[in-house]
Amino acid sequence: MPLLILDIGSSSVRALLFEDDAQVINGSSIQRSHQFNVSEPGEATADAEQLRSLLEQCIDEVLTHPRASEIRAVAAACFVGNMLGVAADYQPLTPLYTYADSRSAASVQELTAKTDHASTLQRTGCRVHTAYHAPKLHWLKTTQPNLFNQVNQWTDFVTYCMTQWFGRGVPCSYSVASWSGLLNREALDWDETWLSTLGLSREQFPTLADVSDEQVGLSDAYAQRWPILREVPFLLPLGDGAAANIGSGATSADTLALTIGTTAALRRIVTGKPPTVPDGLWAYRVTRDQHLVGGATTEGGNLYQWARSTLNLPDDDAIESALLAAEPGEHGLTLLPLLAGERSPGWWSQASGIVTGLRLGTSPVDIVQALMEAVAVQLATIAEQLGEAQRVYAGGGALHRSAAWSQLLADALNVPLHLLATPEVTARGVAMLALHVLDGHDLDEFPVPVKTVYQPRTDYREQWRTIRKAQQQLYNQMRGGYSG
Repeated sequence: MPLLILDIGSSSVRALLFEDDAQVINGSSIQRSHQFNVSEPGEATADAEQLRSLLEQCIDEVLTHPRASEIRAVAAACFVGNMLGVAADYQPLTPLYTYADSRSAASVQELTAKTDHASTLQRTGCRVHTAYHAPKLHWLKTTQPNLFNQVNQWTDFVTYCMTQWFGRGVPCSYSVASWSGLLNREALDWDETWLSTLGLSREQFPTLADVSDEQVGLSDAYAQRWPILREVPFLLPLGDGAAANIGSGATSADTLALTIGTTAALRRIVTGKPPTVPDGLWAYRVTRDQHLVGGATTEGGNLYQWARSTLNLPDDDAIESALLAAEPGEHGLTLLPLLAGERSPGWWSQASGIVTGLRLGTSPVDIVQALMEAVAVQLATIAEQLGEAQRVYAGGGALHRSAAWSQLLADALNVPLHLLATPEVTARGVAMLALHVLDGHDLDEFPVPVKTVYQPRTDYREQWRTIRKAQQQLYNQMRGGYSG
């Protein structure tokens, strides 16, 4: 019997139907695009009611599919690190602040001075950063106290949607809560230290539960709108990164999941007690018993798009041929790819892109190669902090468009890179976990859809060590000399 999967991304929302084998049902994928509001410097917000309307339109349409009458459960994933202030009746009072909103930078500095970094990281899995809730809440309390004081509860987008659909308070999942930076990893509760620091109480946040928690019984209005779903259970949502790991097949500790789209992330799932978090990384929740440890970069496919719009590049096929034939580092450039600042591994928010070694003979393709290699080195540094792995399952549009980049990453990571065949990694992961919860399926029993395997080229290991050493020396030199 089909599952209805909701996939709420940072650029589109979708509703899809999946079979019991975690495969998409033909003709069932409905999508609406959206964009964050970036009208102010550092702003990245959305209108929660408009975004909910788009999601509900997708549900309306997918429920006209011939198989919709058989739906047995609803599950979801959402871009996480989003925060919304609501009134006592759960109506929005604030914009939906996203992980990309950086206007709380001054609060990061103030809170960093008041808190112990190591303790915060190990308690919550997150550092003090604009991507997380504590600086945003501090910023709003400081700059917009009237608005801040009107808020009855601080919630997230999917929990807000479910309160509307069910007409009552709904728990926030541990998975989604962990991306706020306010979840205590051991207690599985809102972190007492942060609550005290921010002057807030537990009652100002949703209750918490695991993704297996089922909500049944739509409100009268939505039962009339979606009669098919009237008594269908809704599972609590997953963070999109956790869903992508599961959907890629990277469900064991010996396998890493790599996603390169606009930006990049490298992660692994760990089962059992909360693991120690390496200093440059983060740890979020998948479920009560599973953790997602990894790092994300600000760079990925966005650098290729920058190069395409800035440099006098040949066509993509010519670039691919040149990159596949080139030896790593032969261009003589050392490059920091931090055009949008840095997240993992160094979290240097004032960072910028830096290149040394330019000559009159340096070509646009040389610069593209140096950019790709530099991103690969950043990811290799994250991989080293994650520990040994036997394989990497990789996805994302940037890799599917470039065999050369896939090969460079296999070389830099020094493990086989399995390029996934499915574009539905996140939604597939939600379906797989739902089948695990509902039917007891082991996550590793679902076949991994691999398109191509790239083996690391052992002849180039010394060149990669040289590239990595030079990049680290440049990073240390530039960061050590920064006086801002």
